[in-house]
Amino acid sequence: MRILHTADLHLGRQFMGLSLEEDHEVILGQILETLVVERADVLVIAGDVFDRASPPNSSIRQFNRFLKRVAEETEAAVVMISGNHDSGDRIEAMSVFSTATRVLVRGIADAVEAPLVLRDAQGEVAISALPFSYEYAAREVFGDESINAPAEVVAAQIAAARGQVPDGARWVVVAHAFVAGGAVGETERALTRVGGIETVPSDVFDGADYVALGHLHRPQEVGASHIRYSGAPLAFGFDEAGNEKSMTVVDLKAEGVEIRIVPFRPIRQVRSLTGAFSDLLEGTPSDDFIQAILTDENPLIDPMKRLRATYPNACHLAYARQERAAETKALGSGRAAVTPIEMIGDFVKVVRGREPNATEVAIVAEKLHTVASGVDQT
Repeated sequence: MRILHTADLHLGRQFMGLSLEEDHEVILGQILETLVVERADVLVIAGDVFDRASPPNSSIRQFNRFLKRVAEETEAAVVMISGNHDSGDRIEAMSVFSTATRVLVRGIADAVEAPLVLRDAQGEVAISALPFSYEYAAREVFGDESINAPAEVVAAQIAAARGQVPDGARWVVVAHAFVAGGAVGETERALTRVGGIETVPSDVFDGADYVALGHLHRPQEVGASHIRYSGAPLAFGFDEAGNEKSMTVVDLKAEGVEIRIVPFRPIRQVRSLTGAFSDLLEGTPSDDFIQAILTDENPLIDPMKRLRATYPNACHLAYARQERAAETKALGSGRAAVTPIEMIGDFVKVVRGREPNATEVAIVAEKLHTVASGVDQT
């Protein structure tokens, strides 16, 4: 069985005030094209369909047109969950008129997580779609007042789903979570309250043949090769400049999986340009989203307006001499919803001049999870 795994579309999002509607239309077209070319059996959208609970009507219409084309132009089943940016009720409502044999749309956690069961030449495949849920909602759904962290929410969902998987079926789990070891960018919203531990250990998914994750915007595997984030299809911050965005094609075999990457082809890139103002003005005109880091020693008069003559989508400007001071100030500025991992990441960035790597994040996440669980390591 062939699965096309995508996530974090964030329809309705803007890039620093600039509309991404045209960019999203192109990306949705490329997803549809890949479904057809790859002859995928299932399209998975692992949460954050929209960028906020009440997205613009134009974004809702855009997504509905996309789903209509998927239904009319392909034979693919659709599995979709809500993410932390979505309204669970809105996503759940999209399941009302779905065809049960081809569609599983889940917006709100349920104590009985019934999978979509499909069949190929190797037998049955059960796909469990676990929508994002905050702790307070999960406590009510599962009748368990001890649920106090995202890891416990996902564990309860997995336990509910596991009991619904037919004997002998291969099992695919779709979830929206921050799995320990994942590399975080600047644009992911925290999944828990200030100071909470939002990471989920990868071993909670034991027994699944493939885990299709949403939430982190960088394509990556976490914990094992079959536990994977497809990443967001577009860059949403300048920290993602130069990163290739992609869809994940998963061939689910009788035993094991084969994974391939299909790159997206965005109409605009995200780029950071550093140099003297006069040199940047003489650069090649471009519609890309541009961050300009000026090496000029003295402030200039209205440089952004002048830059936009060459780069219409220039949307951030800074002076190189201020960058180091700005990073130091940001460390103590008290951003909203700062998690321990973000705080440590900021510290590493200031001290070492780079983001923490995946190994460092995994070590920190493991130690924080151990402390939160009250495990005695002595």
